[in-house]
Amino acid sequence: MIPLTYLLRFLEEDAPFGDVTSEAVIPEDLKAEAVIIAKQDGVIAGLEEAKALFEHFGVKVELKAKDGDEVKKGTVVIKLEGNARKILLVERTALNIMGRMSGIATQVRRLMEKVRAVNPNVRIAGTRKSLLKPLDKRAILLGGGESHRFSLSDAILIKDNHLALVPLEEAIKRAKAFFIYKVVEVEVERLEDALKAAKAGADVIMLDNMTPEQIEEVLEALKREGLRDRVKIEVSGGITEENIRDYAKLDIDVISLGALTHSVKNFDVSLEITRRL
Repeated sequence: MIPLTYLLRFLEEDAPFGDVTSEAVIPEDLKAEAVIIAKQDGVIAGLEEAKALFEHFGVKVELKAKDGDEVKKGTVVIKLEGNARKILLVERTALNIMGRMSGIATQVRRLMEKVRAVNPNVRIAGTRKSLLKPLDKRAILLGGGESHRFSLSDAILIKDNHLALVPLEEAIKRAKAFFIYKVVEVEVERLEDALKAAKAGADVIMLDNMTPEQIEEVLEALKREGLRDRVKIEVSGGITEENIRDYAKLDIDVISLGALTHSVKNFDVSLEITRRL
């Protein structure tokens, strides 16, 4: 669960001086019942976050589904009862959180099903291409994926701009000497560099922006050199829902996609007042 203090920041941004419309129109002591409904099929997420926000303002919450459940269009996922002003105060923030998280979880689940149909050993991972990482990373996990690095502090990932400053073998040597408990991953775009990285002791090699044919060449070369079993192979760049099966068929370990978070399609959820109390 995401900390309440983090969630409240979004509400403070949306209503820095209160909800003036509700305060002007709705009687202060009016109570109401409401429901939140999924307006499309998919994987629902963000329920616990919405619950925490509503309950913070004294609204009674009944979850009718669990985070990570697959729901149909028209499914009631949350029932609410409490002060009408408070329900309306939290409404948009809760729906925004649920919509984004459910959109990510739905996309991850869909891609996981495509990948597992051809290779049950391959995992789907997100990236750091997001400014809402706590929500996005949790949504990826709820969809069945892997979060990858949460921050720059989590693991060592040597990328092209690092290698523009320090040679590949030296970068790996420095990284392994700096930390003994951190995984060392290296991003490469050429077969020669993949072999160098494996020989230098990288734990994970990310094959970036390579075609399936180029990746197959790298895998065969690693096997010939007796290096394939020493490293995890991650592929990234240029991978879409349309071509992901072509990558999943290969002898790889992880497919990472920035598109899981940087271009997510919002999931449609709606709050409806059902009656006044």
